[in-house]
Amino acid sequence: MKTTIAIYGREFNPSVNSYVEELFRFLAARDIDVYIYAPFFAFLKDESYCPPHFKTFNTLKDVAQPIDFMLGLGGDGTMLSAVSLIRDSGIPIVGINFGRLGFLANIAKNDIHQALEEILNGEYTIQSRCVLSVSSPEDELFGDENFALNDITVFKYDTSAMITVQANLDQQLLNDYWADGLIIATPTGSTAYSLSCGGPIIMPGSGNFVITPVSPHNLNVRPIVISAESELDLKIDSRTEKYILSCDSRSKTLPSSTTLRIRKADFEVNLIRLKKDQYFSILREKLLWGLDVRNY
Repeated sequence: MKTTIAIYGREFNPSVNSYVEELFRFLAARDIDVYIYAPFFAFLKDESYCPPHFKTFNTLKDVAQPIDFMLGLGGDGTMLSAVSLIRDSGIPIVGINFGRLGFLANIAKNDIHQALEEILNGEYTIQSRCVLSVSSPEDELFGDENFALNDITVFKYDTSAMITVQANLDQQLLNDYWADGLIIATPTGSTAYSLSCGGPIIMPGSGNFVITPVSPHNLNVRPIVISAESELDLKIDSRTEKYILSCDSRSKTLPSSTTLRIRKADFEVNLIRLKKDQYFSILREKLLWGLDVRNY
């Protein structure tokens, strides 16, 4: 039975054209059905070589046969955007890193051939990553895209006064945060924005989320790790009477009267990991652990 691959990407720097062409020639030489995200295909036609027999899709419903896996071309932001297409389908996803850090898109662009050979031969494991969902009785928020693989964050609307976020955990008051914002991150997102604000790194599969304040007024207010089975209710007070809600790569301005409920989503996202891609080896590589900067 033929392998079917969906490819997702966004506009990229011309410096990676050769790697994209290398990937497409690799796939075209094999008995594989390839579907490319239609807006990305339109970009590729003007920027790079793209085999004309590759098919296109706008949603996964456009693909007639089951998809074996999705391939994201870009950085971690591209991977997060691709997750909004995968949703609860269970389709595994893997990324080729054309960006910078590459925690999610972890295949180096110089390793395309070797990595894809291993994947096509089934030499990989699946890591299931938990997802956050957000809802509100006052607003539809992001419709059916109200989930986040990395984090859900509330920010103050502008550069003026901080906001107050009343956080209730399982209907009990946790804290009133006076801050520029509040991050609720999954283990996957614990190495992203939350980490830059002083949050801890949480191993995938640990069954926890982390709440990390952004520039809190009280310096004794620290990040806190909570059970992934908990429900978090947020009520925001803002001098501008509005705030910004961020859900991975999506954001929306809301009136401060909009309350939020954040909980674990009813599905998980499946990441393809090659056998050499162990969690701590990725941390050491991406965060430069063990590197003595005095030698440079």
